[in-house]
Amino acid sequence: MLEVTSDAGWAGIFHTGSPTPIVVQNASPDTRPYIHPIVVPGGTAAITEDAPGHHPWQHGLYVGLNDVNGIGFWLEGLRPAAAPTDGTFHPRLRDTPKAEGNRAWWSVATEYRHPDGSPMMRETQDWLLTDHGDRYDLDVVLTFHAEVALTFGEYPYGGLFLRMPYRKETGGHVVNSEGLEGPETEQQRARWVAVRMEVPGHTGETQVAMMDHPGNLEHPVPWRVDNELGVAPSACVAGAWSVEAGSSRAFRHRLAVFAAPVDTTTIDEIWTAFAR
Repeated sequence: MLEVTSDAGWAGIFHTGSPTPIVVQNASPDTRPYIHPIVVPGGTAAITEDAPGHHPWQHGLYVGLNDVNGIGFWLEGLRPAAAPTDGTFHPRLRDTPKAEGNRAWWSVATEYRHPDGSPMMRETQDWLLTDHGDRYDLDVVLTFHAEVALTFGEYPYGGLFLRMPYRKETGGHVVNSEGLEGPETEQQRARWVAVRMEVPGHTGETQVAMMDHPGNLEHPVPWRVDNELGVAPSACVAGAWSVEAGSSRAFRHRLAVFAAPVDTTTIDEIWTAFAR
């Protein structure tokens, strides 16, 4: 059974009777919203990492965009050379997060603003967590509502991004739905990408499979897979795309979170159920 505790800028999903959340949604005022930690099923270790030294603007599971009408929503002003063209985030939890049985759901609305303070778009993230015991399914409908005409420029990455606690000394492994592995998965189209690695505080490897829905733009989408095994399904890799003022574009994704690695047949079965 799941329970939810929340305030204006935070929501925690708990197993009934446990003091430790298994998933935390962060939505503090005037900052990028993100999910961290996501805890290993049945354990206490986090499969996400917040603000690692190699990418301090990355936060667990979050959305980052690099060129929206020439404005960046990725680096958070942390690179001085790019800071003048970095926009800002202004999130809030929508309604009250809820839980029933093994499911919990919540929603975050974020205003994206130009550096001059004018609104450019409103993003909504509608989340559903399902606890299967040996794995979590974390589903999101990500919608961009354009306040002005928007062009999302071609870029090697951008969109929903997962940062796991990669350590060079223990490494990790990535595979995609098309059978590619390691560096071969970078910028390649796939229905899903799965990353396995050891995470601090957990014995053995964990695994997360990130999935792209057939209804999404550019499906099967190209993926970013970086040197620390951060992954993102990214329509921006395929080319620029636009949303007219007053219109919206939605994307659906699923993360299947496992305490230990599973075979690709299992991941395919989960993706097939998600794709219906």
